[in-house]
Amino acid sequence: MFELILLGTSVGLLSGLFGIGGGTILVPLLLMLGYETKIAIGISVVQMVFSSLYGSYLNNKKGTLDVVMVLVIGLGGFSGALLSGTITSSISDKTLEIIFLAFASFALLRLFMKTHDYKREKQVNKIVLFIIGFIIGAISMSIGVGGSLILVPILVGFLHVPLKKATSAGLFFVVFASVSGLISHALHGHVDYKSGIIIGLASLIGVYAGIHLKHHTLHVSLQRKLLIALYLIIVLYLLYRIFEV
Repeated sequence: MFELILLGTSVGLLSGLFGIGGGTILVPLLLMLGYETKIAIGISVVQMVFSSLYGSYLNNKKGTLDVVMVLVIGLGGFSGALLSGTITSSISDKTLEIIFLAFASFALLRLFMKTHDYKREKQVNKIVLFIIGFIIGAISMSIGVGGSLILVPILVGFLHVPLKKATSAGLFFVVFASVSGLISHALHGHVDYKSGIIIGLASLIGVYAGIHLKHHTLHVSLQRKLLIALYLIIVLYLLYRIFEV
């Protein structure tokens, strides 16, 4: 119980700070604790429902949430995530971990590329935004991550959205994807509700602290460096786990 509460608080902190659903950190930590891969993914999805809803509420109060833009992407994510339970069930644990590694590696490499401070955001067709959301929702929820792992770099690098606004959008996207993903994973028996609810409730405390740090304490450059360090640790652990003899 204590481990799960500590885990939830820590994951919530990182979720609010970086605009990620929490699964990027939670799934590897649950694997370390001995949970089966598919169950770890199910627990992660439960936690994401809690942290993303609360975090998005706080971001909206602080005025960094573009509801209209994310609504279209979010509806795409909801539709795609309905397939996640089926996808997870049809893939081996090792393959799921390799896909997870690919996601984390992409996000890490993207952060090393130069980010321009664009004055104007690009206007993108809503159908394109929906398709982006659908693909990210289907794949990300299949491995227990919220999708902002990929969405935030897309928003910043291709749509020229400011980083803080992009992280807020990323967390709001997770609301749609995680609710849909929870339905899908529950139907396939991947959800440990007790562990998921304990971690989810504990994560709310961490989310509040993370949102506060993001808006009042951390400079964008420091936020980026910490995010790079976090992804690097995750990538190294997954490499060790996948290729250990």
